[in-house]
Amino acid sequence: EVQLQASGGGLVQTGGSLRLSCAVSGFTLDDFAIGWFRQAPGKEREGVSCISSSGGRKFYSNSVKGRFTVSREDAKDIVYMQMNSLKPEDTAVYYCARFLGSHPIVGTWATPRQYDSWGQGTLVTVSS
Repeated sequence: EVQLQASGGGLVQTGGSLRLSCAVSGFTLDDFAIGWFRQAPGKEREGVSCISSSGGRKFYSNSVKGRFTVSREDAKDIVYMQMNSLKPEDTAVYYCARFLGSHPIVGTWATPRQYDSWGQGTLVTVSS
């Protein structure tokens, strides 16, 4: 069974940092790109970052570029997202998801329907 489990969320002050983890099982991680999405109350799910299967390509939304860094450790079946300089507008439930393939591109990585399996989400709250 394919499973993804996001963890590492919590409450942090503006300017603080958190590192999210996405632990996967039931498939070979290094065959797939993994994306991170977030959803704030009353808003649509938003693509935040994505890392290709090799780790050689990384994508970020404009809202997090320069503050968030996605990485992967295939030997441990974990994908990370380091979040620095957090802002109140980063408050959301964060999800990791498995991309339909290994090579996301600019036009596909942020589209939820390009992902076939999702984790349960972890809540990040940034206080002002």
